Amino acid sequence: MIDAAEERRVIIASSVGTVFEWYDFYLYAILAPFFAGLFFPPGNQTAALLAAFATYAAGFLVRPFGALIFGRIGDLVGRKYTFLVTIVVMGTSTVLVGFLPTFKSIGYAAPIILVALRLAQGLALGGEYGGAATYVAEHSPDNKRGYNTSWIQTTATVGMLMALVVILLCRANMQPATFASWGWRIAFWFSIPLLAISIYIRLKLQESPIFSRLKTLGKRSKQPIRDSFFKYPNNKYVLLALLGATAGQGVVWYTGQFYALFFILIYLKLDFIPTYLLIGISLVIGTPFFLVFGRLSDRIGRKKIILAGCIIAAVTYFPLFRGLTHYINPGLERYQEATPITVAASDCNFHIFIGPWSRLSACDKAKDFLGKAGLSFTSVPAEPGSDVVTRFGNIELRGWDEAKYKAALASTGYPPKADPSKVNWVMAELLLIIMVIYVTMVYGPIAAFLVELFPAKIRYTSMSLPYHIGNGWFGGMLPLLATAMVAKAGNIYYGLWYPIVVAVMTFVIGTLFVHETKDVKIHAEQFA
Repeated sequence: MIDAAEERRVIIASSVGTVFEWYDFYLYAILAPFFAGLFFPPGNQTAALLAAFATYAAGFLVRPFGALIFGRIGDLVGRKYTFLVTIVVMGTSTVLVGFLPTFKSIGYAAPIILVALRLAQGLALGGEYGGAATYVAEHSPDNKRGYNTSWIQTTATVGMLMALVVILLCRANMQPATFASWGWRIAFWFSIPLLAISIYIRLKLQESPIFSRLKTLGKRSKQPIRDSFFKYPNNKYVLLALLGATAGQGVVWYTGQFYALFFILIYLKLDFIPTYLLIGISLVIGTPFFLVFGRLSDRIGRKKIILAGCIIAAVTYFPLFRGLTHYINPGLERYQEATPITVAASDCNFHIFIGPWSRLSACDKAKDFLGKAGLSFTSVPAEPGSDVVTRFGNIELRGWDEAKYKAALASTGYPPKADPSKVNWVMAELLLIIMVIYVTMVYGPIAAFLVELFPAKIRYTSMSLPYHIGNGWFGGMLPLLATAMVAKAGNIYYGLWYPIVVAVMTFVIGTLFVHETKDVKIHAEQFA
């Protein structure tokens, strides 16, 4: 029996290390729009932004492979030592980003090395979460597992908040040129003491009692990957965990926190300091609700809370993001109503991964310009004799010429920046808090749900893969896909269709096929 003091020590030690690991991972995510101009070729803003988001996504895409590698080790060797290794890999990769030369210094070597470091971070994170969640759950009594593991669920948001604060302090206390030159590196160098603290804390931990007993009884899985994904019914539960829980949870998480951040910065043109403050305040106010919904899941169940968060988010995202535009940049909203924009072209492409191989047509460049301006437009059939014809109200522009496009915007009254004096700060903050509450609903109970879904001998492997596919692929790809969808469709809200469709899919599959796990007694049922 684990006493209350040991239970608290396990929660604190696991959570602190995991906060630092999320801090490391999300530094790049927050700076992705800024890094577009540092590590990628100049010339096309949306192309560089998509390349930065693709590098951001690379860390997410590789997370399931980290789940397989470290999940297997965790089920064979132990929970403690596995997530000790993951934090060393994560911390070292982050520190190295802080010393990486930019594109201006070493050319294409810069994005290549950056991608390699992001891949290392993704592999490490793929092994981290499952270990921390499993470790805490296996130290928790059955009637408090949702609450105890919800502390682990706060760590991603707290890590993001910590990254926001450190970056904000650096940017607010430096000239823009200084921050762009070397100041951004401080946030990455800050990982050096965090890494040392994390290693020290995790060296003090003891192995999970359930795993220790499995090891003593000789009941560990000899082939956890095979037993997890190639044996029925466990492979069925892995698929249901992904499609009926973590996919929807992942897109709700990344929409409510990261996509909201990028939407305000990129499309609504609010300066970074008030944007970081808005997001930061919403995270501070919303974070305790992870614990609220974790505790509530111990009483009424995990499934209904997760699925309620998915469907409520899907139904309300369009009005919430339109509300952000209305309250943060009303001038942009009025401009769009008064100035209809059309683009007539035929040679338009859908770009996701941008590189030297990409061919950007005049249409692509025009749509790039409009998307970066936060403007929605209507695509119409091509006109003979011109590769692209763009109309801003009564102004007609034939062909692509950036100077003429800028002049057309200026002459039609386009607001290039959100006016802080016109922002309704209270209502904007309220909308962001609502979206963070959705995040806490879907994410607070998910660790307990995944732990309870799988037996101890393959738990680390089994729960890590659907979690990291749901969050790393479905969720992590959201900024990249949504940005590409906006550029293609010509509507700044069009990217929301991606999280909405995924969240609805999870609600339907979860409702029909996923069973409740709250009453599983993991301490009593693992050793029969």
